[in-house]
Amino acid sequence: MTTSSEHSVGAVFKRLLTYLAPMKAMFIMAVLALITYGVVDASFIYFIKPFIDEGFSQPAAVSSVAGDILPSSQGFNSDNDMLMVAPLFVMGMFTLRGIANFVSTYCVSYMSAQLIMKMRQQVFDHYLVLPVSYIDRENTGNLISRVTFDTEQIARASGSALITIVRDSVTILGMLTLMFYYSWQLSLCILIIGPLIGLVVSVVSKRFRKVSKQIQTAMGGVTAATEQMLKGHKNVLAFGGQDTEKERFNKINNSNRQQNMKLAVAQAISQPVIMIIGSFALAFVLFAASFDALKADLTAGTFAAVIGAMLSMLQPIKNLSRVNAEFQRGIAACSTVFDLLDTAPEKDEGTYTVERAKGDIQLNHVNFRYPEQENLALSDVNFSVASGKTLALVGRSGSGKSTIASLMTRFYGGLEQGEITLDGINVEDYTLKSLRNQIALVSQQVTLFNDTIANNIAYAYPGEVTREQIIKAAELAYAMEFIEKLPDGLETVVGDNGVLLSGGQRQRIAIARAMLRDAPVLILDEATSALDTESEKAIQKGLENLRQNRTSIVIAHRLSTIENADEILVVERGEVIERGDHQSLLEQDGHYAKLYSMQFSS
Repeated sequence: MTTSSEHSVGAVFKRLLTYLAPMKAMFIMAVLALITYGVVDASFIYFIKPFIDEGFSQPAAVSSVAGDILPSSQGFNSDNDMLMVAPLFVMGMFTLRGIANFVSTYCVSYMSAQLIMKMRQQVFDHYLVLPVSYIDRENTGNLISRVTFDTEQIARASGSALITIVRDSVTILGMLTLMFYYSWQLSLCILIIGPLIGLVVSVVSKRFRKVSKQIQTAMGGVTAATEQMLKGHKNVLAFGGQDTEKERFNKINNSNRQQNMKLAVAQAISQPVIMIIGSFALAFVLFAASFDALKADLTAGTFAAVIGAMLSMLQPIKNLSRVNAEFQRGIAACSTVFDLLDTAPEKDEGTYTVERAKGDIQLNHVNFRYPEQENLALSDVNFSVASGKTLALVGRSGSGKSTIASLMTRFYGGLEQGEITLDGINVEDYTLKSLRNQIALVSQQVTLFNDTIANNIAYAYPGEVTREQIIKAAELAYAMEFIEKLPDGLETVVGDNGVLLSGGQRQRIAIARAMLRDAPVLILDEATSALDTESEKAIQKGLENLRQNRTSIVIAHRLSTIENADEILVVERGEVIERGDHQSLLEQDGHYAKLYSMQFSS
């Protein structure tokens, strides 16, 4: 993974330009329109000199009586031809400027919209292939912020930067050319202030970039705090935690405000400093124009053009210093997004594929440790499950039961010792898609999407699925009992994560989804934990049907759900401490017997 510090501004900007490559024609049109805009501004200043010197000239009048050359008695006499042309010229220039502004704005807006769509899609797609361990470590708010806030900053910055850098740079270059063309002596002062402005911009740019990264982090905190509160809204109300949440969000919100104020202060200081430096140059021109040596070569039009050019440069210089803040925010956001995109996806180096596995599972002396954890999560775990058999895993929370399920689906990789095989082939040798197609997983964390019940049951089903298949799966899961009572039946929208359904109803839909998948291996990770006793008994009948001709691994807290398992393993601190069927484990009068006695003592 590449860290942000390793991203130079040039490298990040160069990489960003690759996103614009497919929009080359639109980019060229935007640049040409922006150049036209800047040239029009420079052309308007260029014609100030002939307008003044020729349009408002004072020609000598010849006396018909004395034959002497005398000043005109008409006072200020104008050249009507020049003044007649001037309005047409101004209208033409501003019309051309308006057209150039429209073309450039449209093209830049189009490119920005395409950029943000493409980058958001790229980030979202990359999330889908990242290792589970990466998602576990990251703050959810930060991950969401990458898709929403950071990509928005990149699009805004790139659009603003392109418009300002091209248009105002052309304007400044045009004005400098005019100044040196009309009076290189007066224009030399620009060579003095140029490096000073460059120094200010360089120092401020580093500050902008640093603060912008802090703003991104703060924005991720705002997103995370909001998301946590909304997800736990019922608990917040139940425990009267409104004040706690208000205080927590206030701190995070205030931190975000402080970071934005740091950026605003840096921006507010940089612009006046640049303007003051520019005013020194303007003051020097006014002072130098009073020198007799320069005054002799200056006309009113020349002086007005030079002053006009200098004044016209101040706003583009101010724009460039202001867009620098946006540009640095974009570069900081780019670095963060590119860091994410450079994060290696989960390893998929296997090549073996199978249409449908038999379901023979074996763990051979497996040792596993989670990243950055000191103790082993699993230590010398060793068992096998024949095709069509049921294995149950029981034990305290945190004993390692769910870790075994996660390793079978390769959610976590890198065993320290041993191997896991499916039909005698190491699961690492399977392609991820082929391996996971063989396994249907129902976990205690039920995930439903804000869609209809039918679509939730058929989620990610390979190929076409019929209505009859969905109904059959729902019946086997004993879900049709409550689905038929809903006003819209299978077309009922369940809300965000199934919030409109009870815990037991959500669980039964998840089980129906697994049934529809019809995989040869079934993993039930506390699958009946959210069910009441009546629902649990109904589900057990469905699960008995489902287990036929399938290898089942049942992780259970309720021992009543696994009494009929072919083999039961008792897991404690990552080790298998007891094994056998229900009756033999009771006769051993060990750990399993004590757990059973505690649950059924009443």
